[in-house]
Amino acid sequence: MTTQNDTSPNRRQVISWALWDWGSAAFNAIIVTFVFTVYLTDSVASDEDSGSQALGIALTIAGVLIALLAPVTGQRSDAAGRRKLWLGVHTGLVVLCTAGLFFVRDDPSYLVLGLALVAAGSVFSEFAGVNYNAMLIRVSTKETIGRVSGFGWGMGYFGGLVALTIVLVAFIMPDVGLFGVTDDDGMNIRAVALFSAAWFALFALPVFFNVPEVPPSGERLKQNFFASYVVLAKRLARMWREERRTLWFLITSAIYRDGLAAVFTFGGVIAAGTFGFSDTQVVIFAIAANLTAGLGAVLGGRLDDRLGPKTVIVGSLASLVAVGTLITALPGQAVFWAGGLTLAIFVGPAQSASRTFLARIVSPKREAEAFGLYATTGRAVSFLGPAAFTGFIALFGSQRAGMAGIVLVLLAGLLAILPVRAPERDAGHAA
Repeated sequence: MTTQNDTSPNRRQVISWALWDWGSAAFNAIIVTFVFTVYLTDSVASDEDSGSQALGIALTIAGVLIALLAPVTGQRSDAAGRRKLWLGVHTGLVVLCTAGLFFVRDDPSYLVLGLALVAAGSVFSEFAGVNYNAMLIRVSTKETIGRVSGFGWGMGYFGGLVALTIVLVAFIMPDVGLFGVTDDDGMNIRAVALFSAAWFALFALPVFFNVPEVPPSGERLKQNFFASYVVLAKRLARMWREERRTLWFLITSAIYRDGLAAVFTFGGVIAAGTFGFSDTQVVIFAIAANLTAGLGAVLGGRLDDRLGPKTVIVGSLASLVAVGTLITALPGQAVFWAGGLTLAIFVGPAQSASRTFLARIVSPKREAEAFGLYATTGRAVSFLGPAAFTGFIALFGSQRAGMAGIVLVLLAGLLAILPVRAPERDAGHAA
């Protein structure tokens, strides 16, 4: 039996680790969820529905690449003890992709460029997240892992809130924004991409200076990258024999995690397309949603340490299914405001508790590989959310129908996680 550090967590390390999440919100909240993808589907694409479908296809392709590569990159960073190095490399690539979105003009001929950069940024963001999540063990103890994880998720949402507020006041609301930008040729939104790149780069720095690297796992890997898949296959076979609960959790959690991702990925698109929100209203809603999601994540982290991660996951998913059904069935912006903010409360706890569930049961010194598999299993079924959203649109001819598809994915995930045995309360980090 091994545990995280037996000493109390170092506050400076925890804050530095969480600031990376604060910075990453610039990509997750501004680019992927509430601002730039809305710009792509509403302004760059020739029409709203085709733009939404193209976005879903681009993110599905990104998911396939993540599924194929994430566990091997995590495995190799474990073996070499270079989690921080690869966190830095992939963070830098996300920053470059984000900055490149500045060149996406308000014209359908730029849609492919915009979608390609968003998809590439999503891939590198997920790779960075593999090593970032693996560092949770380094900055927490078995008694505090839930609240530290919840604090990290909360910082991500609060970072999104602050960044979105700046974007709204400085670039979107004024006729002439910061540095004299206007909405001509989409310049105000393109400037937001540069701001987002700078935001992420700045707040990602502390983790590299203040959080120590983990020792190498001691495993010798061949230089041939593809040989790592042989090692991975053997590891999966061993997990089937000796760590079946871990394997089942990776598989079943993938379903509902894709539903959670879809809630935020398509949230801004649904607000604009189905409920008629303007660009300004979408960002204001995003600010409020990030506030409630951040508070929910912090509270959920404390409940995680008291009640266990599975209880938090099941309660959150059941609430998401119930509220999502109401939003799908009822019309009006007021319904979306109330229901959407309620949804946001439960997304953060489910995400945070999923991370701690795996961290509590994973084998020691295999954290990056495990979180690589966590990303892979998630992305292996990452077609579910986008496919359910775009498929229901194609089948029923309306964007509102796409919302029902996302709710069904969440329900399937809830049913799948119920039989998985929860981590032992006194086990801490993996047996």
